[in-house]
Amino acid sequence: MTSASLGQEAAEEEPVLESNAPVDTVAVTDIVDDEAIRKRLSRIYSSATEAGWLQGAEVQISNGIVTLQGQADTEEHRQWAENVARKTEDVVAVINELSVDSAVDLESTRDVVSNSLGSLWTDFLKRSPLLLAALLIVVITSLLSKGVSWVTHRVLDRRGMRVSLKDLINQMASIAIWIVGLLVATVVAFPGMTPSKALTVLGLGSVAIGFAFKDIFENFFAGVLILWNYPFDRGDFITCEEVTGEVKQVTIRNTIIRRLDGELAVVPNATLFKNNVDVLTSQPQRRVRIICGVAYDEDVDASREVILKAVQSCDSVQGKRTVEVFAQEFASSSINFEVAWWTGSKPVDLRRSRDEVVASIKRELDAAGIEIPFPYRTLTFKKPEHLGFRCDTSGQADSANMDNEGDDV
Repeated sequence: MTSASLGQEAAEEEPVLESNAPVDTVAVTDIVDDEAIRKRLSRIYSSATEAGWLQGAEVQISNGIVTLQGQADTEEHRQWAENVARKTEDVVAVINELSVDSAVDLESTRDVVSNSLGSLWTDFLKRSPLLLAALLIVVITSLLSKGVSWVTHRVLDRRGMRVSLKDLINQMASIAIWIVGLLVATVVAFPGMTPSKALTVLGLGSVAIGFAFKDIFENFFAGVLILWNYPFDRGDFITCEEVTGEVKQVTIRNTIIRRLDGELAVVPNATLFKNNVDVLTSQPQRRVRIICGVAYDEDVDASREVILKAVQSCDSVQGKRTVEVFAQEFASSSINFEVAWWTGSKPVDLRRSRDEVVASIKRELDAAGIEIPFPYRTLTFKKPEHLGFRCDTSGQADSANMDNEGDDV
């Protein structure tokens, strides 16, 4: 009996029962002699021994109870030998004492690996046309996505939509095209897969993916909301927490901001959505304020007029009539004026305008002879007549004629 016939006979066996399970009915009158059963099983097992499945297989039988001894090369062949004995006519029970060979057979292992790799290579060659077709579909999907992006930009530019809204429509259309393209490529590469099955698998895995990539999905939906309707767009200057700069690009997942010092900051959309965001360029103009002080000896009204004319003369000041100069407080060394005016909304506009205004105020106050004081400190002595100072030849001051050295200074 060849190994092929043995495999065919094993394939025809019924599901494995417990080794000590009795037959449904035990005959009272002997029908088949125990010796006949032993010889029949011995012939079968000898063929299995030639095939390398069993080694030293021995069959002992008493009153229809078969005991198997020896060694099997695998657990599968051990179970096969038990099933053969169990299916033999007039066998009441089977005691399987066959052991499984635990030795490592490098040659058989190599054969198994070779067969597995050969099977994989053969399967790959069979599926290579399908895989190439799927790859071609992916390439077509990429080209189609770029084409739709170009057409979408052209169409939406004519409608005058916001840049962020155009970006949202473009990115959502690209995502939809890629989803459809990947589904078609999957169905082509794996013929047994259908779009409904693929969507079912995607639906079953969405829960696990949602937990594993919670932050990514959070940033995704935040990006959709930012692109759909949010008060800043590409080119705006914003401040969020410690990041201040120009918005260069808003994607589905993050926002790219160019800081004022030139560094590029990639901020997750969820951060922008959850925290306060100051849009510095939401209006074309911004109000700037500085504090300017004049000495107490100067005329307040005249000082106010000089400062007002100085600010209005600056080119960077927008809206000359909206320049405001108010006396604010009595400071320690000066009367402080709050000076406010409007200029461009970009940070560089603010710095340039502030520089021009401060320089203009300084020139006009100097021309008018109005003092811009620095902090003064006045020292008062209780008994100034008892304090005297003289300078030596080195220029240092020494105390002299001090009657009371313990007096306070």
